[in-house]
Amino acid sequence: MTTLTSPAVPTPRAGILDIAAYVPGRDHAEGVERVFKLSSNETPLGPSPKAIEAVKASAASLEIYPDGGASLLREAIGKRYGIDPARIICGTGSDELLALITNAYIGPGDEGVFSRHGFLVYKINIQGAGGVPVVADETDLTADVDKLLAKVTPKTKIVYLANPNNPTGTYLPFDEVKRLHAALPSNVLLVLDAAYAEYVRANDYASGLELALTAPNVVMTRTFSKVYGLAALRLGWMVGPAAVIDALNRIRGPFNVNAPAIAAGAAAIADDVHLAAALAHNDEWLPKLTREIEAVGLKVTPSVGNFILIHFPETAGRTAQDADAFLLKRGLVMRAVKAYELPHCLRMTIGSAEANERVIEALRDFMRG
Repeated sequence: MTTLTSPAVPTPRAGILDIAAYVPGRDHAEGVERVFKLSSNETPLGPSPKAIEAVKASAASLEIYPDGGASLLREAIGKRYGIDPARIICGTGSDELLALITNAYIGPGDEGVFSRHGFLVYKINIQGAGGVPVVADETDLTADVDKLLAKVTPKTKIVYLANPNNPTGTYLPFDEVKRLHAALPSNVLLVLDAAYAEYVRANDYASGLELALTAPNVVMTRTFSKVYGLAALRLGWMVGPAAVIDALNRIRGPFNVNAPAIAAGAAAIADDVHLAAALAHNDEWLPKLTREIEAVGLKVTPSVGNFILIHFPETAGRTAQDADAFLLKRGLVMRAVKAYELPHCLRMTIGSAEANERVIEALRDFMRG
């Protein structure tokens, strides 16, 4: 009789425990009665009233499995952007779709390339798939096409580009995105993460939809968590070549998007009035906050998203850590970005008018000492 021997407990695959887990933005401040959460890039206007009504209506059928293909939502997205719904896949946030694409195209020893201050999830997904994360330096906190291309090797399977980028708020003009794509080997997948695309007002920007619809090796991801205010429902979508979408549909969960999320997303993407209000609020406060915070003596990286990156001195008493503690006492919760290799910065979401005014006042007091 053969005796099987094994470790005392199950152990994860090699490398899993080396992954630094993603830590979301804080949502509270100890000992403060009223808190303004400005750490997760959520919209201060909340979701569309039509999305709320759609969720309420869906509550009457919670015993029924959702449509496994999220057909209602894919059709609504297709109508909005003029896309064949068959070219769209929906997921539990764009995070799930980024994980799916990584697991489908990266295996042990394969490489995934991303920029220095790119979204932390890229590295986590690559490592989780057994791949090798490859970091390309940036220029002025902005992805650099030439530096990304310099990191591409025969082992490269995916290049990830957050455009606009979180947490810096910077972006690449569409001509640069096209230059990046044109120089990539045809067997390398370009993943365009456009979570903040709706907010961008720059004339030379494009989300990448055109490339995702015409190139055989480009996909674009989007989210309902930001401008549409559906973060609690975790909802995202991806558009890309039919062959890529087919591959992902083979490995995604059979009911990976819940029914309330499907209903809310379809309602939200059709509500032009609410979308316009959210964008108008951001258009007003993004430049105002940048201007007022710079006026107190702090540098702000020019942003095209719904957040700003604020740089603090390294002088004792004026550091980002000092500022974070000072702001927390006033109920202003921002995002420390040390994990993004930006230890001297805090990221601030564009909040309500009241929250924004409180931040301006608090930073004035902080810098006065």
